[in-house]
Amino acid sequence: MLNYESAVDWIHSRLRLGIKPGLMRMNLLLDELGNPHRKQKTVHIGGTNGKGSTVTYLRNVLQEAGYTVGTFTSPYFERFNERISINGHPVSDDDLTRLVEKIKPIAENMEQSEWGAPSEFEIITAMSFYYFAEMKPVDLVLYEVGLGGRLDSTNVITPMISVITSIGMDHMQFLGNRIEDIAYEKAGIIKQHVPVISGVNQPEASKVIEEKALEMGSELFQFGEDFSAERTVLLEKGEMFEYRSPFQHDTYELSMIGTHQINNAAIAIKTLELLEKSNGLKVGTVNTKAGLKKAAWPGRMEALSSTRDIYIDGAHNPEGVAALVKTIKERFLHKRVTVLFSALHDKELKPMIHDLEEVVDSIGFTTFDFPRVASVKELYEASSHPYKAEVDDWKEYLMNKVPVMLDDEVLLITGSLYFLSEVKPYLLPLLENYRKK
Repeated sequence: MLNYESAVDWIHSRLRLGIKPGLMRMNLLLDELGNPHRKQKTVHIGGTNGKGSTVTYLRNVLQEAGYTVGTFTSPYFERFNERISINGHPVSDDDLTRLVEKIKPIAENMEQSEWGAPSEFEIITAMSFYYFAEMKPVDLVLYEVGLGGRLDSTNVITPMISVITSIGMDHMQFLGNRIEDIAYEKAGIIKQHVPVISGVNQPEASKVIEEKALEMGSELFQFGEDFSAERTVLLEKGEMFEYRSPFQHDTYELSMIGTHQINNAAIAIKTLELLEKSNGLKVGTVNTKAGLKKAAWPGRMEALSSTRDIYIDGAHNPEGVAALVKTIKERFLHKRVTVLFSALHDKELKPMIHDLEEVVDSIGFTTFDFPRVASVKELYEASSHPYKAEVDDWKEYLMNKVPVMLDDEVLLITGSLYFLSEVKPYLLPLLENYRKK
């Protein structure tokens, strides 16, 4: 008998198999499980950035409308179980253990097949399909693409709607070095006669998506053409924006920060429109407004203190940094911005650091215990900021920094989401202690 710890250890042991693009192993595994993915109503969400936020908006609105919503997301932020959740509640330890007990013998038997054993991500994806179809059936599931799209493990589903939030230069070792190549991989989630919603704004990437949608006979809804959103008020703790489409013209409020979050919310609203008009779901404007306002996603311009301007933001690729830079310009123009940054070395480090340097007053570079992480020296040498620092111990840095923050200072901790997932549980108790003093 497995316990929770040994179940998670077994899942992680599959990491040794690396990333294995392709759907044949996934289909074999699902055949053995009775093809649970065919028993679900799904929405498929891909893109370089914005997937998690779009999933969060959709889930919150659909919950407000009374639906039970499964979500499959990656990576997790604080706990592994988050990746498979129902109405925002992660799968229980006991259920996760039972899922592993179901899948482990199938996966081990597959080691002898010509296609080999399934990878970690394939295992987790199969677990989610079985969980939502057989163990805890839900009204619909929001599936976030893991990597790319065309060969991603989630791409065995035929969803009600396909969504591509954005295209950016990330995971190029797997997806290609040109924006068109990456767009081709992302567009691989477009299914025959399934409507697709796109938030992609680069003409060369949009063309690839348009051509794929045409090839598949899928109606395409393009942000900026078929629907749009524009900020009306920059709220202290969020955004207010105007949304327009052929079906509605209304104002919505968000608790999440940034122009990019307005775009993600608009994509979610358009998805909800199609779910209502083409798939029979009943959502309504009141539920949409309430759900969008409630939505929060950890590590995305997340405020950690009510008394100090301290934020964490997972800007881990050039497009994420560009969105963060825009937010800094919009919100902190007259404040002193201090950044603590750490990232993985297989990212586009120099462009990211260069863009950050343009809008911050000082920047510290640090590292943490994780495979593929960039060293302090590597990050520091990529910077030309006059006020840069090597931070060998980020915990000591934060312990010393927080008490001496100026009234007009913003502390922004950014870069890898893996880094932020270590920072947040350390920093929150520290901030609570200072608040009580």
